[in-house]
Amino acid sequence: MAHQLLCCEMETIRRAYPDANLLNDRVLRAMLKAEETCSPSVSYFKCVQKEILPSMRKIVATWMLEVCEEQKCEEEVFPLAMNYLDRFLSLEPVKKSRLQLLGATCMFVASKMKETIPLTAEKLCIYTDNSIRPDELLQMELLLVNKLKWNLAAMTPHDFIEHFLSKMPVAEENKQIIRKHAQTFVALCATDVKFISNPPSMVAAGSVVAAVQGLHLGSSNSFLSYHRLTRFLSRVIRCDPVSDRAPASRCF
Repeated sequence: MAHQLLCCEMETIRRAYPDANLLNDRVLRAMLKAEETCSPSVSYFKCVQKEILPSMRKIVATWMLEVCEEQKCEEEVFPLAMNYLDRFLSLEPVKKSRLQLLGATCMFVASKMKETIPLTAEKLCIYTDNSIRPDELLQMELLLVNKLKWNLAAMTPHDFIEHFLSKMPVAEENKQIIRKHAQTFVALCATDVKFISNPPSMVAAGSVVAAVQGLHLGSSNSFLSYHRLTRFLSRVIRCDPVSDRAPASRCF
């Protein structure tokens, strides 16, 4: 019973062997710099949007997550889609009647970026109960990518999780479990408007800490104790350990 909620699903997608060169410190420094260029405004509800409320974002985000889960999308698709949605809402006023269209379009573009077989416009329209048409989605796609200036390769928390795990002295089987749980926390954070102000690296660090705490791995590995792991990840992403605790505690 104690382990019935463990995320132990096996992947069925064939992947290339991991390249250790992509996990070195130089790449991580570049990612930390790049994440600053794709951040949404934290005040767009007050400064840009007239009709959209945080509760509406929560509803459409939950719907988007359910679609991604049902379609078995790559884990990166949903957080990337939410990044697009928040960045667009930071730039352009949107009527509440078109928020679901925007959410569907963000998933459409994100799946093109991350999936080998992306979601189709027709399939996404079905998930809206045919309240939008494929041609509307394609028109919104053009507006979206132009507003984002085609800067679509945004950093997400998933990009940082592998870097953190590669630096942690943890058995490979434990890394797999931590990874799955951290990915779940990342998805939950993406649905919550309070995490817009946190950069992806901090959300990833907090999610890893929350995953380790939830799995009670700190009792058998002193490195994984809350304070040691928090300090370690704070050094990795060069942030204040106190600020790093906020995402971790809110995740778990």
